[in-house]
Amino acid sequence: MNPRIVFMGSPEFAVPSLRKVAESYNVVGIVTQPDRPAGRGRSLTPPPVKLLAQEMDLPIIQPLSLKQTEVLEQLRSWKPDLVVVAAFGQILRPEVLDVPPRGCVNVHASLLPRWRGAAPIQAAILHGDERTGVTIMLMDPGMDTGPILSQRAIQILHQDTAASLGDRLAKLGAELLIETLPGYLEKGIQPVAQDGSQVTYAPRLRKEDGELDFNQPAVSLVRRVHAFNPWPGAYTTWKNQILKIHQAKVELSDEVESALSPGQHAIVREPGRAQGLPAICTAQGLLVLDELQPAGKKSMSGRVFLQGARDWA
Repeated sequence: MNPRIVFMGSPEFAVPSLRKVAESYNVVGIVTQPDRPAGRGRSLTPPPVKLLAQEMDLPIIQPLSLKQTEVLEQLRSWKPDLVVVAAFGQILRPEVLDVPPRGCVNVHASLLPRWRGAAPIQAAILHGDERTGVTIMLMDPGMDTGPILSQRAIQILHQDTAASLGDRLAKLGAELLIETLPGYLEKGIQPVAQDGSQVTYAPRLRKEDGELDFNQPAVSLVRRVHAFNPWPGAYTTWKNQILKIHQAKVELSDEVESALSPGQHAIVREPGRAQGLPAICTAQGLLVLDELQPAGKKSMSGRVFLQGARDWA
């Protein structure tokens, strides 16, 4: 029997999983987030999962909330044997979880029970984890509390941002999902309860989380820059305007640090290069700005920025 599957997901992270599931199973419906304003023009933009579902000519609904009566009616009318969820963006209430006889399987971007919650990729980078991974889990009414079906780990690279790590985890999650589903559907894989003593949480990010505090060490600030790229974005202020920081690194210089206090600007000279890089003193080390974006301008390298910012330091 080819099981009937409803897929729930919204962002780019969910696209590889939908593609893999649709190649192997009978996907009878898609539930994704509504179109939302995006970009400078704030024009309504569909979620990536919707775009792929349209290419595949799959039925789509985009509810503001799963609490709407008509949403539950639509789910039941599709008669799914299983619901597959990947970064959908809403908690599934018990009435939804009970619709498919084989339950709801989720692709989560961490090695549960570490980093339950909305921002596991960012949390892993922010806290300096050496590795992370994906978990295929059977959902229950809690937030990422359900039993585990399978997991796979990868190393977090030194230069990884939330975007680059998210791309790798999306592909890994899709591969592990499609490897796990046959065993689960044929009852060869039994769910294993999470270890409650190892739980950590990754709460939903806010725009203000991106503001850098230079009373922290540079190592912590580099993690924040990488974790919050592309959203909410790390930033400071310069000339009373937002200065976004997309890529950064640490420079340790006792001579420079002793002459500056946290938040003061510096220029770091590299051997063999006439042009320096902008830097900001922190509680420990200099935060060197490799790529940044002044207000109203495009992203640029630190060297290009200094050409037009002669008064940086």
